[in-house]
Amino acid sequence: MAEGKIRVAVLFGGRSGEHEVSINSAASVIAALDKEKYEVLPVAITKEGEWLVNADLVEAGLKGSFGNKSITGTLLADPKKKGFALFNKKEGILSVKEEQVEVIIPILHGTYGEDGTVQGLLELSNLPYVGAGVLASALGMDKVVMKSVFAQHGLPQTDFIMVLRRDVEENLQRVVTETEEALGYPCFVKPANLGSSVGISKAKNRDQLAVALREAARYDRKLIIEKGIDAREIEVSVLGNDAPEASLPGEIIPSNEFYDYEAKYVDGKSQLIIPADLPPETVQEVRRLAVAAFKAIDCSGMARVDFFLTRDTGEVLVNEINTIPGFTRFSMYPKLWEASGLPYSRLLDRLIELAIERHADKNKSETTYTMKK
Repeated sequence: MAEGKIRVAVLFGGRSGEHEVSINSAASVIAALDKEKYEVLPVAITKEGEWLVNADLVEAGLKGSFGNKSITGTLLADPKKKGFALFNKKEGILSVKEEQVEVIIPILHGTYGEDGTVQGLLELSNLPYVGAGVLASALGMDKVVMKSVFAQHGLPQTDFIMVLRRDVEENLQRVVTETEEALGYPCFVKPANLGSSVGISKAKNRDQLAVALREAARYDRKLIIEKGIDAREIEVSVLGNDAPEASLPGEIIPSNEFYDYEAKYVDGKSQLIIPADLPPETVQEVRRLAVAAFKAIDCSGMARVDFFLTRDTGEVLVNEINTIPGFTRFSMYPKLWEASGLPYSRLLDRLIELAIERHADKNKSETTYTMKK
């Protein structure tokens, strides 16, 4: 460990449909971390779930393969070890080397990374880590439960229903009919536990709805169907722990009919308007609601909150919260903070500070009980 530097492990890749997005986010994060302050340990998780440690993992991942020179490793749940175990098998003998770190930055979008699973392991390791804890990660990932929590907090939303993959497989026509009665057309069908618009479709009639349901069911056992509305798409970045702050809002003008995977990452034609051209009272409202959504799921560190702004009435509706938003230099989360006066590299500094702050606060809680005599 370099003297005077904070050793930071960056987790990326993962068993998710957002694997490639994660690699791109991690590449930007690692490039922007101040090398005078931090010593970086890249840790990749393959699509099969294998953990690899190697300084060249990001570059290899961007080319489509992590290669065969990486060392297999895993994060140790033992809080006294404070890091990773690296495994090296030579001449039939398995040797183990420990690699200690001081902070972990999980840049794992989607399932098995943004949903509380990795956060649970990070909690067992008792290491500071950037971003939301187990509960907030799980709530933010499951759109159905997330929206139910938002409803309990009185946050305005579009109408939605939930269906299971089993319903789609066993009685597709009944699901179609119930959706028509509850929401009408157009409507959006989404996997409940995925991001980056993977598996999302817009349905304008019952044939399209049937196709959309089958597509979403490829990715999750639980689906959410939302009423389609004519609205602008507004996003706000949130930063902080117990006293979070909201950035200036931005607007997305998608190149396709809605902001799907191709519009986000492939064709490069979508527009990000930063800051969004909104009346002052609307700016104030979306920032207020962004912080309210952040607090509703007990989030920490960072999140991006997405909104709909209806074109006919100007009503602000909360769409969803993303606890590990895209983090490339061109992603909305860091760009909104840059427009708000916090540049990318300093944003990473602040997130690491918040991780250490939250970890210290958590460790104030006693984990043993001694009866008073």
